[in-house]
Amino acid sequence: MARVTGIGGVFFKSSSDAKALAEWYRRHLGFDLADFGGAIFNWSEDTASDGGLTVWHVAADDSDWFRPSDARFMINYRVDD
Repeated sequence: MARVTGIGGVFFKSSSDAKALAEWYRRHLGFDLADFGGAIFNWSEDTASDGGLTVWHVAADDSDWFRPSDARFMINYRVDD
């Protein structure tokens, strides 16, 4: 059975202005926002060939990105297989 080696991504919908919320995270928590509006956290000690990373992103409330799910958040796990 595969084992989780880390968090691949954290994604959630904002019921208000997603860009403004992402900007709040940048200003108050120091998130380095990429061009796509989210943040990428690289794993400096990961032994995987791609180095490993975790993506964080706020989606607009009306986004259908999570479809077919109606969930307001999504967490992707990185596994060893």
